[in-house]
Amino acid sequence: MALYSAAAAVLEGLERGDGGIKNLVYNSRFPHVRQLYALVSETLRYSPVLDKLLAGAALLQTEKKLPPQLAKVLVYDLLFGKGLKCGGRWKALARRHRARLEAELARLKVQQKVSRNEDLLAPAASPGAAPSASQVPRYVRVNTLKTCVDDVIDFFKRQGYSYQGKAGSVEELKALSGKKFVLDLHLPELLVFPPQTDFHDNLLYTSGHIILQDKASCLPAFLLTPTAGSHVIDACAAPGNKTSHLAAIMKNKGQIFAFDVDTKRLATMNTMLMRAGVTSFQLTQQDFLTVDPGDLKYSKVTYILLDPSCSGSGMLNRGPVEEAAPSAERLQALAGFQLKALSHALSFPALQRLVYSTCSLHRQENEDVVQAALRERGSAFRLVDPFPSWPCRGLAAFPGAESCLRASPADTLTQGFFVAVLERCEEGAAVPSSLPTAAEENLQQAAEGREPGSAPKKRKRKKQRVK
Repeated sequence: MALYSAAAAVLEGLERGDGGIKNLVYNSRFPHVRQLYALVSETLRYSPVLDKLLAGAALLQTEKKLPPQLAKVLVYDLLFGKGLKCGGRWKALARRHRARLEAELARLKVQQKVSRNEDLLAPAASPGAAPSASQVPRYVRVNTLKTCVDDVIDFFKRQGYSYQGKAGSVEELKALSGKKFVLDLHLPELLVFPPQTDFHDNLLYTSGHIILQDKASCLPAFLLTPTAGSHVIDACAAPGNKTSHLAAIMKNKGQIFAFDVDTKRLATMNTMLMRAGVTSFQLTQQDFLTVDPGDLKYSKVTYILLDPSCSGSGMLNRGPVEEAAPSAERLQALAGFQLKALSHALSFPALQRLVYSTCSLHRQENEDVVQAALRERGSAFRLVDPFPSWPCRGLAAFPGAESCLRASPADTLTQGFFVAVLERCEEGAAVPSSLPTAAEENLQQAAEGREPGSAPKKRKRKKQRVK
């Protein structure tokens, strides 16, 4: 039963946007990670088929206590996998519905005019399509709290890898194969290996000397560039890769305040940070929106990294669970929350520099949120371009949006990502202003919990006492 529960938990984590498949599997603490990874990957591969089978057999309507993701895992192994070798009471439940599920599978094959289970799956991507998760390189960030780039390169050479020097273009990253690896062309502490190179059992990974982190995910901390000794807030911190990157940039000098609302995620994050040798951090189980900017504890916070919950539409390795585009209502709700979080972050009195990032491709969660927050703050903050040579820029949603950075599989050979860097303006500096757009008004309404198009909430006025 532990295997199916662990697999269902990973699928739920993917839905919430907690991370990619490999990170969630290896952080699950399930002892047989390869078995778990295989089950999750295959369940995701068959996810559209499983959805049809569950709907056709009305399994979730009949068994109301059966969690949807657990149902997917059980039905996958029952019909396409090893036939439920374990599972306890859930195994018995699934087997009770076996005849109905097999009949629904047969009906689906007849409907699609196929004879094999594999033929029910969607065809492979056509030539020229954007790279899939299996085609994006393996990025390895050297943890400079424990080692240096040269020593890690020498270690991999001794393990039979061939170092090709610093890459000169994205095309060179695409050409990597076998045991060849390079230094990334943009980030100085990032090594690049061929796709699907697995280092989870490598000594450097298990000892915290290297961090397996997508290149786009390295951008927020790299572009925030907090100085050693500074005070930094990582507002939505778990699972902690960006936090450990901040600590490395700061050389473990200063203080990082990291917040997350989930107890389990914080526990996993604490383990990861300890393994990475991070010492200058304070974890707090708290919603960042409830953190008081006026608290003396945060009076010296000059840098904030804000990577809030988002639709996760840029994450390639989330599989079919997230293939459907989020509804307009969900996007509006997410953008409202993101605007609240960004506005709250900008209210910290000593703040000088902030990075706002998402793993979303949607303008509503990216440029529109940044524009609305800047409008709220008037001339207090401005967008800066911290990386002029980066090839993928922000959408032209408003003047200055080109200072924002985007990442994509096609253009940068990474996960899909968005990054904006905001700095406090010097006193007297002017920022262009204009009337708010309809998108901004909708964002503001979502942030206030109102329906789009509704009137602003009226503030209650205190009645003056008549003497």
